[in-house]
Formats: sequence, structure tokens, C-alpha cells
Amino acid sequence: MRWLTLYARSRQVPASLAAVVISAVAVWALAGDGSGGPGDPRLPALVLAAGAMAVSIGLSGQDLALDRTAAIRWAPRRAAHVLLAGAVVAAVLLAVRAMEKDLATAAFIVRDSAGLMGLVALGAAFSGGQYAWVLPFAWLSYSFFAPAPTSTAMEVASWMVLPPDAATGAWTAVVLAVVGTTVYAVAGPRWFASGG
Repeated sequence: MRWLTLYARSRQVPASLAAVVISAVAVWALAGDGSGGPGDPRLPALVLAAGAMAVSIGLSGQDLALDRTAAIRWAPRRAAHVLLAGAVVAAVLLAVRAMEKDLATAAFIVRDSAGLMGLVALGAAFSGGQYAWVLPFAWLSYSFFAPAPTSTAMEVASWMVLPPDAATGAWTAVVLAVVGTTVYAVAGPRWFASGG
């Protein structure tokens, strides 16, 4: 178990977990005053994006060369890291949801958490953990200010704030989660930036 503790520390897991919990509690407090209104997807999307961005820093270690040359198989560990981080981000908001019923549905939380973790995994593969937050931040910003979707392409672009029963939103999240996790697991952090 010592290796797991060392891994968690090197990937800044305690700080990331604290940021996820603080953002979820802040959203619960904001939702409690009725500012978002029942069924408003922006507030839960914001907390899920904040959680995914907080855990994204841990997707690369202190030494890129060590991540590439270690004698252990990194691909399963990288995939497990992304999946576990996504589960924690979703679980924290699901716990908050237990106290604030109108916050979001479980399907919405799971869908957005999976898609956002795929985005941060892609960000880590392209630019490392320190900049992995850029993709979900940019997509969330677009989703908040985009007009109501009128076509399938617009629905794909606005997947984060679509209703939980929207098939386009679910498929977009699944594709992002699978592609992002796979690319990150196989290639590792900053693979594209370093030329492979």
C-alpha cells in the first residue's frame, strides 16, 4: 500500500479532492438560495467541470521521463486514474444531490462527469496535467453562452447542459470519455506536445 500513498501524493490527490469537495459544497450553498432554479443544468455542470479541472493536475507526474521509462505498465494505471477520478467527482456531487433534490439527476451527473474526465484526459495527452483543464473550461464556457441548439452539431457542442435524456448528449459524453481515456492511457501525458 505504500506505493499507492506515494502515487496519490505525487499526483496531488489530497489537494484535488479538497478542491472537488469545496466546489461541491459551494454549489450546494448556491443552489440552496434558489439562484439557479430547479432543473437549471448550468450549476451542476459548473461543479462537475470544476471537479474535473481540479483532478486534472494529477494526470501527469513530477517527471515526464519517469512516466515514460518506468518498469511498470502505465496504461492500466492511467486508465484507472481517470475512471476513479471521474467516479469521485460524480460521487461528491451525488452526495450533495442527496441534500438538494432539485440540483441535478443522477444520469446528468454521471454523463457530464464521464465526458468531462474524457476531456481532461485528452488535455493531459496534448499538453500535460498542468494545462489539462483548458479543454473542459473552454467547452463549458461555450455551453454557458451558446444559443439554444437547433441542430445535431449544436447539440454536440452543448452536450454539457442538455437534458439527461438527450441521446446526443449521452453519446457525446461516451465518445469523449472513451477516446480521452484511451488516448491518455496509451500515450500518457504530453505525448503530442513532446512528439510521441
